[in-house]
Amino acid sequence: MPQASVKRLIEVEKENLIDLVLDIDKYPSFIPYCINSKVYKREDKGENIFIIADLTIGKGIFKDTYKSDVRFSKKNDTIYVTNIDGPLKYLENKWSFNQRENITEVIFDVDFELKNKFLNILMTKSFTYGLNKIADAFQKRSEDLFGNV
Repeated sequence: MPQASVKRLIEVEKENLIDLVLDIDKYPSFIPYCINSKVYKREDKGENIFIIADLTIGKGIFKDTYKSDVRFSKKNDTIYVTNIDGPLKYLENKWSFNQRENITEVIFDVDFELKNKFLNILMTKSFTYGLNKIADAFQKRSEDLFGNV
């Protein structure tokens, strides 16, 4: 059951970072090992945005698709993600965004478990490295798109 938390201080407006995380269709263009994405449903309901989407993750012959329920709270500037289907026994991740003058603090917490116990052991060993690679990809993409505040 890998768990980790990553924090980044990024010189980009909070709203732009939130939009970047919610733009799931673009993930394959900048996230390592993200092969494909598909958004099935996106609903903006006042204080919340609800998204149902697939991500296909992998490399070479090793790839798998999982479906997620993504919920953004505009009031709290948080994004919660849980799995619906796929190779994950469970997935919970949370993005938090806090604007501090010209810097946004982004915290990304992840907790998941794969259905396959052997792969779960392998993932535990490289999980922190992979999570940092993903956080780095989001940071680089945001800085490329939006520059400094």
